[in-house]
Amino acid sequence: MLRFFFVLSIITTASVSTSGLAQSSSVQTAVDKNFLELETAVVEAGATPIASIDHARLAKAEGVVMPASRVLIFSDPEVNTPILEENIRAGLDLPFRALSFDQDDRPQIAYTDSQFLKVRHGLNDTQALNTFESKLLEVLNGLDAAPAPISGLFADYGVIELRSQLSVPEAVERLRTAVMGQDDTVWFGEIDFATEASQLGVDLPEAVLLLFGGPAPGGVAMAGFPAIGLDAFCQKLLVYANEEGGSVVIFNDIAALAELHYGSSAEPHYGLNKRLTSTFRTAIE
Repeated sequence: MLRFFFVLSIITTASVSTSGLAQSSSVQTAVDKNFLELETAVVEAGATPIASIDHARLAKAEGVVMPASRVLIFSDPEVNTPILEENIRAGLDLPFRALSFDQDDRPQIAYTDSQFLKVRHGLNDTQALNTFESKLLEVLNGLDAAPAPISGLFADYGVIELRSQLSVPEAVERLRTAVMGQDDTVWFGEIDFATEASQLGVDLPEAVLLLFGGPAPGGVAMAGFPAIGLDAFCQKLLVYANEEGGSVVIFNDIAALAELHYGSSAEPHYGLNKRLTSTFRTAIE
């Protein structure tokens, strides 16, 4: 079962007088152009858009200023399923993601490639990884884009794990309630990987990916680190069945991903890690 929601934002244009703001406006325009090209390419490639998130404009609506950053999450169950058959935890980095963003007044596009998946999740199915990469490159064809860094990446890098005696449906429901009980959080959707796989005749462990984010705290965390909008924001929470009973919940360590992209991290990253871990742990106890 797939649920997805698109966040619509009203863009108010205002006259600007300084060259710095004018340059930012120009970069925003370039970021938007790249993003629209990504959206068009996704549809032409036959993939399904899951979430379109404008980090900067959502943050601005909450009074937080950050560089232009827009992430597109899109999916193809026929590509996802063979990867998940090898390691269900790879669902934390599925489906496809591409980020159009401003890095130091330069528009860029970043994406999560098959090598990132291979290293972080210990994958060895070459055919499945090649299929993932081929589909991704079909979308990115003609765009000036670069993969997320993998220098310093290793198995389970930056993965925070919690365990619960709750079943997957019970854990998902409690987590969803806890997340949406926070007044600074936006829900972007969820993907039931097991149900998608069953429609292809494949039996996977129960596994659901939850997508949500806090525009204000996220904007603060991304202000000097816009590239982490690729994998740390929106928040991705994977809940899957534990072979020993109950469920396992995994999510991204924001500080670790900042270190991967930039070689440094900041206090807001650690603060969000603490907040998220506490919220999730309380929900599934």
